[in-house]
Amino acid sequence: MKSEILQYVKNYLDQRMQTSLDAMQAAQESANGESKSSAGDKYETSRAMGQLDRDMHARMYQQTLEERKLVERIDETAPFRKGALGAFLKTSMGDFFLSVSIGQVDFEGKKIMIISPQSPIGALLMGKGVDDKFSFRGKESVILEVL
Repeated sequence: MKSEILQYVKNYLDQRMQTSLDAMQAAQESANGESKSSAGDKYETSRAMGQLDRDMHARMYQQTLEERKLVERIDETAPFRKGALGAFLKTSMGDFFLSVSIGQVDFEGKKIMIISPQSPIGALLMGKGVDDKFSFRGKESVILEVL
């Protein structure tokens, strides 16, 4: 199941990168398509806004690309004894996959939280093993299994 979740994460990031590329291209085409009008400032403002939009999507693409590179380094066959990047943890609070922040997903009829090790709960799970306890939002939970 862990390899399927990892593939889900990769596909999700690939879609996000494609969406950012498409939005970058659309913003660039929009900025390039602005024609000069008699209200000269309007032309310059529209082009600047288009460029800002393109730059924002470029940053989103770059961030997602970095996340994709990080996920590529995860060895889906590696056995885990403690919470680490690529670990799947079953806890009394729910199931967690430590990779990049995506949030809760329905995967094969189960709710799984796909989180980064830097997230508040991810940081709590890092380095923890079976039967280790952790407290999150005032609720104590225990790790049942680490895969």
